[in-house]
Amino acid sequence: MTTIRAAQDEDNSALWAILEPIFRAGDTYAIPRDISRTDALTFWCGGNHKAYVLEENGEIAATYYICPNQQGGGAHVCNCGFASSPASRGKGHARKLLAHALDTAREQGFTAMQFNFVLSSNFGALKLWAEAGFETVGTLPNAFDHPDLGLIDALVLYKFL
Repeated sequence: MTTIRAAQDEDNSALWAILEPIFRAGDTYAIPRDISRTDALTFWCGGNHKAYVLEENGEIAATYYICPNQQGGGAHVCNCGFASSPASRGKGHARKLLAHALDTAREQGFTAMQFNFVLSSNFGALKLWAEAGFETVGTLPNAFDHPDLGLIDALVLYKFL
């Protein structure tokens, strides 16, 4: 059985187990590869980020956060980040989390969702976002120094809700 719920403090170990290999790899997020557990969890769950987890058969398999993309006049547009454990990839969890995030965004009164920095090498995410109706509205040339590919583009994606 799969459920999506708000993340709680007792989920921190499971969240770190998902986030650590992603952040250490340095090939999808513009996060320091040596980020500490505390700083990673603060980034994912703290401040204006509201984190959610996807549980499958009682185990946390994936997560996302949602937050306003900007303050003030830009607060009607939200931003999200998504992460799945290596063992859970290819099982449709990102698709389920995205559907939940879009519903959550609408419930919270957001009128659009923006992804600020999707790497051009992140083919799976780009395919999923396109299927969900996101449009590439900008390209940041050579904005990311990928550990294997060198300088690559980052894309800005946008969807009206």
